[in-house]
Parts: sequence; C-alpha cells; structure tokens
Amino acid sequence: MRGRGAAWLSARHSYQADWTEARSNTLSPATRKLLQAMSGKVSVTAYIKTGLPIRLQIAHLVDRYTHLKPDLKLDFVDPNNDPQKARALNIGEEGLVVVEYQGRSEKLNFIDEAALTNALLQLTHAEDRWVSFLAGHGERSPDGEANFDLNRFNKELRRRRINAQTVNLAKLPAIPDNSSLLVIASPSVALLPGEAEIVKQYVQRGGNLLLLTDPGDKTLDFIWPLLGLHPLPGRIVDKAAKLAGINDPSFVIVGEYNRHPVTRNFRTLTVYPAAAGFDIAADIDFESAPLLNSGPESWTETGPLAGTIRFHPDSAEKQGPITLAYALTRNLENGSEQRVIVVGDGDFLANTYIDNAGNLDMGLRMINWLVHDDRFIDIPAKTAPDRTLKLTLTGIAVIGFGFLIVLPLGLLGTGFVVWRRRRRR
Repeated sequence: MRGRGAAWLSARHSYQADWTEARSNTLSPATRKLLQAMSGKVSVTAYIKTGLPIRLQIAHLVDRYTHLKPDLKLDFVDPNNDPQKARALNIGEEGLVVVEYQGRSEKLNFIDEAALTNALLQLTHAEDRWVSFLAGHGERSPDGEANFDLNRFNKELRRRRINAQTVNLAKLPAIPDNSSLLVIASPSVALLPGEAEIVKQYVQRGGNLLLLTDPGDKTLDFIWPLLGLHPLPGRIVDKAAKLAGINDPSFVIVGEYNRHPVTRNFRTLTVYPAAAGFDIAADIDFESAPLLNSGPESWTETGPLAGTIRFHPDSAEKQGPITLAYALTRNLENGSEQRVIVVGDGDFLANTYIDNAGNLDMGLRMINWLVHDDRFIDIPAKTAPDRTLKLTLTGIAVIGFGFLIVLPLGLLGTGFVVWRRRRRR
C-alpha cells in the first residue's frame, strides 16, 4: 500500500534539487522570469548527428527550460537523414540548433544558458545591437589574438548577438549611427585633435561609452574634464591579493560590490591586473556611482613595484578603498538615458585574463547595461565549475585507503570464500 502511494505521488508531483557547486544546474532568475513571461509555443530543433554526446548535454539543458515552460519542445534531427535540409541550413560538422518562436527563428552554433536565453530574448524583441570599438591608436582590438587584445571577449559578445565593429576616425570621421555603444580600450597613442573632437561631440550628444584605461595613460586626458573624472597618479596595490595566492601586488581583487544594476546579484570575485584609481569632481553633469572599489588595505603606489613597498602618507599616494570604476548616467532631452562606464584597467577583459574568476561575467554585465539591455544583465556566462572534484586531505586519504587496501582485500576475501565453497562441494 505504501509503495502504491509513493508511486501515485511520484507520477503526479515532481521535485528537483541542485546540489552542484555554484548551482550550475539551476537557471538564472532572469531566465526564469523570461520563460514565465513568454506566451505561446517555442520549438528547439537540434540538428546533431545520432550518437554524439552533445545530444545528451542539450537535452539536459532544455529539460530545465521545459520544467518552467512545458510548451517549449525539443526535437533532434540527424542531418545525415535529411541532406537537403542540412545544405539549406548550412549545417557543419558541429551541428546546429534552431530556435523558433512566433514565426521567427534564431540559429545557434553554440548553446548554453546564456546563448539560449539570449536567443529567446532576441525572438521576443528582434533587434540587432552594434558596438563600435575605436581603432587606429594601438587600442586593444576586438579581433586581435594577442594576449592584451579582446578577441575572446568579442567571441562571447557575438554568441549573444552583440556585434562588434572597429571605427578608425581618420578614415570614417564619425561614429556610425547604428552603434549602441562606443568602446575606447586603452589607446597607446594620443588621438588627433579632430578625432578627439568627434569623440567629445559623441559624448555631448548623449552617446553611450565604455572607457578602459591603464595606470599612467595620458592619451585620454582630453575626455576627463567632460566626464568629471581625474585618474590618480600611480597604480593601485592591494595587500589582499597575497591572501588570494597572488604575489604580484599590482593585482586588485574585488569581492564586494556597490549597489548598481551592473552588479545586482553578483557575488563572484573579479581580478584587475593593473588598475588606476579615480577622483571625481563635486559638480558634474552626470549622476555618478562608484562601481568597483579596492580593499581598505590598498593604496596608489607612485614608486616602482620592487623590493618592499609601503604607503607613504606624506606623498601623492592615496589610501584605500579606491574607486577603480565609475558608472555615469544622464537624462537626455529625448527622454532616453545616457550611460557611461569608466574602468581603470583594460587587462581584466584581455585574452590573458578574461577567464579569471568572474571577469567575463562582469564584462558582459557592463556591455548589456551600456546598450540598455538590462534584461540580459543577470544571465551568467556559466563555466561548469563542477568539472573538478574538490576533496579535503582527509577525503583523499580515505579514498586512497579504500581503493588501495580495503577494496583489494575485499576482492581477495570474496574470492577465497567462493573458492572454499567450491572445494566443499
């Protein structure tokens, strides 16, 4: 009777729990909110060859969506069984996922929660988003593969339907009209006076801006008065970096965040390899919010980072906490809001450091906020932290003892018992 009752309950009620580290099998609040707001059927068709492990991964991912939206359906199609369709969709060896909603469709070559949710958002509000990266002055390039460039970050943007284009103001003397955002990523050569004037006019007209600079950078001095910011001399050093196992004092670790839409529900550490701090003027045209602060044991070091370094209170050095990123907003006459973010470190999004802790997520949050895609902000770029098994020394010792001693002795004992029984027969 008890068994029948349990079977009846299990047939009519389901329960799911996520015990993984960082809840990597739980959809983000933004995804859940989107699914609850969507009306109508969603079709997900995965053109993946039969037998490939990726099929199971896609099924697990989509199952989390169907748990909240039962009319979201998943179908698998082997491209080999329909070569004409495969040619029409230009399906490669890696396969393709097609998401359809209300007569529109999105194609995904890569699928995770962020990509699938962004596709659903694109289908509900189909808009192309373009971001212009200033070029021609040694900036970090969205297409470059050098350690200091932003190619890997750009790939993540493309996966989320955010398109990057480079703009050389010497060849195209204007910021493209289709641009939702201008990114100036640590130029190494000063802009020409005419180019600087174009950038200033863009900001004065209400253009959104992401400004990445580095300690000692003088190439952007033309824009600081317009924004009301002043870079502090030297670079931030933080004793907390050593506690995190980083021996380089120029690394700044941020683990606590000021309240702002960019940092909402964000609790992951971010790493800034070489950061400058900022002062802000008392009277500026923008509403300002400190976005990232260094710790209380930090300061701006103006001397060389060699030997024993310490804070000099009688010098130009400033004691922490120090703001290394500001978010600025301003209401425009047309009713829209201008958004600007200034970060005193361009390395945190560079190819070398993009995978450090939450750097990628922080960069995506900044971009989404700047292009007014606030709905995207909470959608994480998940990295499956449970791929590694974390054990204590005691746990390792117990497992090692079990596999090396207990298990072999158990097998020997079992074999001996079986042998004795057969002998007695």
